Amino acid sequence: MKPADLRPQALRDQQSEVRYYREEGGTRLAVKVAKATNNALDQIEHQPGIGSPTLGTLLGIPGLRSWRVGTFPLRWCYFERDDHLDVVRLLGERQDVMAILGDELSPS
Repeated sequence: MKPADLRPQALRDQQSEVRYYREEGGTRLAVKVAKATNNALDQIEHQPGIGSPTLGTLLGIPGLRSWRVGTFPLRWCYFERDDHLDVVRLLGERQDVMAILGDELSPS
């Protein structure tokens, strides 16, 4: 098992999504999205290689993987390190993920 280390922006993303779902669908839905995001993190902690490398390949960012959050249109984006998971962002599938991550993570 590799523990997930969320970058500050990834934590803000998660909090923002929970807040959004609470405002749009109520507390019960917010609790469901919070549990789903945490369950998805648990999955990748136990099996880091299950995340798709497609997004990283498209962006030219070696090692970047993504994993969908249950039935919600959200994806955790992360790198597998030797002793932990470097969790970069939690992004919605309708966001311009390529532009967001491309700007943040592109090699200089």
